[in-house]
Amino acid sequence: MSGQSSQRYYASKQYLLPADNAETKRLEVQHNMITGVLGGRLSVAPTNLNTGDRILESAAGSGIWALEFFEKNCADGILLNIECIDISPAQFPTSHPPEIHFSVKSVVDLPDPEWSDTFTYAHQRLLITAMNDSLWRLAVSELFRVVRPGGWVELVELEAQDFNSWSVGPHSTRLASLINTMYRAKGVIGDLSVYLPAILKEAGFMDIKCHKMRASIGGDADATPHKVTDVKGYNSEMWREMWIGLKGPVVEAGGYGFIETAEEYEALVEGSVVECKASKEAYTTFFAILARKPEM
Repeated sequence: MSGQSSQRYYASKQYLLPADNAETKRLEVQHNMITGVLGGRLSVAPTNLNTGDRILESAAGSGIWALEFFEKNCADGILLNIECIDISPAQFPTSHPPEIHFSVKSVVDLPDPEWSDTFTYAHQRLLITAMNDSLWRLAVSELFRVVRPGGWVELVELEAQDFNSWSVGPHSTRLASLINTMYRAKGVIGDLSVYLPAILKEAGFMDIKCHKMRASIGGDADATPHKVTDVKGYNSEMWREMWIGLKGPVVEAGGYGFIETAEEYEALVEGSVVECKASKEAYTTFFAILARKPEM
């Protein structure tokens, strides 16, 4: 079983998805999809940025969001300094503007006091599979410390409460049950649209808002309209690649009572993909959660 997971590089036991070239390609496709879900925007935070402002991009991966955010602001005459952090350098780009800095750091342990009250805006996307309650609380506390008074935090996450919205057949329902079981075992928080605003408020943030956006899953077998949302989300290939990325941790854990081998897991994912591809009702929900640090 362990040989199967060694085919992919995982940066930590806590983070369930890999950090390798295949995952970089998947994340870049997903980045474009999420930007589309957000109406073509890289950010929904009401920031008023100026040249010289420092921006924090947590869980930066390949830096695709930071690179595009930097270029967009440059086009508007605003030259930003962006700090990109991740727990692994494996996906960092080989070249980038000198105003964008990449370093190996975790959002739960940021430089202190060097970064205190530093960033005008902090952005973080899709850390759901890396975090539990204690890690989320540490991360939110650190974000509150490093954002300057009046600065904004934007956390973009995915609904993972029960997966009923994409349980559209026997395979997808079984995959959903497996993922839910794994998430419970790992302490993953599913209902982040409720959980994160609460702990952001506890940490001292204000003006907390949660923007919810439903996005389709699959439905690409033909061109008939989706029944739930007209927002394009994961096509069937993207959906497959995301869940295949969890194969290593699932198999190493023994399959959680649902599968025993990597081949069985792959067949379960493939069956789920077929169901979602044909469905016009499968969807997921993205959340863009905003919070502002009070002025002094």
